[in-house]
Amino acid sequence: MKICVISFDFWGYDEHIVETLCTKNIDAHHIKIGDVTHSNFSERATNAVSKIFLNKNLKTEKRQKFVLESLEKLGHQDQILVLNPDTFDLSTLEKIRKKSDRLITYLYDSLDRFPVEKEKLNLFDKIFSFDIADTQKYCFEKLTNYIYLPHVENGEQETKIDLFYITSYDNKRVTFIKLLTKKLSELSLKFQVIVIGKKGWKHQLKNIFFTVPENLQIVFGIKKVDHSKLPEYYRNSKALLDLTRENQYGLSFRVFEAMALEKKIVTDNEFIKTYDFYDPSNILVLNETCSNLDKSFFELPYEKIPEEIYYKYTLDNWVNKVFQLS
Repeated sequence: MKICVISFDFWGYDEHIVETLCTKNIDAHHIKIGDVTHSNFSERATNAVSKIFLNKNLKTEKRQKFVLESLEKLGHQDQILVLNPDTFDLSTLEKIRKKSDRLITYLYDSLDRFPVEKEKLNLFDKIFSFDIADTQKYCFEKLTNYIYLPHVENGEQETKIDLFYITSYDNKRVTFIKLLTKKLSELSLKFQVIVIGKKGWKHQLKNIFFTVPENLQIVFGIKKVDHSKLPEYYRNSKALLDLTRENQYGLSFRVFEAMALEKKIVTDNEFIKTYDFYDPSNILVLNETCSNLDKSFFELPYEKIPEEIYYKYTLDNWVNKVFQLS
């Protein structure tokens, strides 16, 4: 069987799908459009002019051309999974459709945040979505993100801080962090947060604290952290923080990374209570004022998730479901 995954893959999660498929003796390939950038300053300047005066993004056209050329080399596929379908124009998706017997998409952002035209969605044989609201509104099949990390027991890890968070820049999240860090400071809890994004350099720590407590560390940066190094940060903390974006109701990868490493989760996502792995000993859902943040949550032991429930969220089970392998 030949399967191709097409995605932007900014954080490096999607490559794990292809790796898992290969372990099942499937001829799998990943077309990563995020690797396609401008070759030099001249290309960047030309594209800037094109976007301003012609309303045309040459980088987007270059990426779509790269996908079609890559598919031509790979040949006809039994199945193609397209992530980030909003990044493709209709004609490109129509050409991708002709290169596969079965075309699938997985929406790991809500349509409120990244709209996809109906004409594009109609091209897919199957549409999965992580967003509860979208699955109910559009009758997509519900599918969460997945556990891609190897399982490591909590007792095998040494922790130095209580709570860790890494995120892309988002105004809603940064505003909530201001509130949360004050509460963490009051409880003398150790906390580290890394915010990645082009707007990060504009944020100075004085905008959050007049005096930065010694037990808190907040870093704003432009360059993303290498995906392979994330588990090192996670292992150092008792719990991971997961904050939603505006109009987001699905579970981020942070939840499943926490499950793999037996880390507790602190989140503002009320919908997490509807999942079968939810345990108030492991998961704290913050209220709007963070007044329910309690130091005892970090001090009590982690409660193991039953094996049959844990497996449901593994990448092995994910690919079996998406590609109908079992």
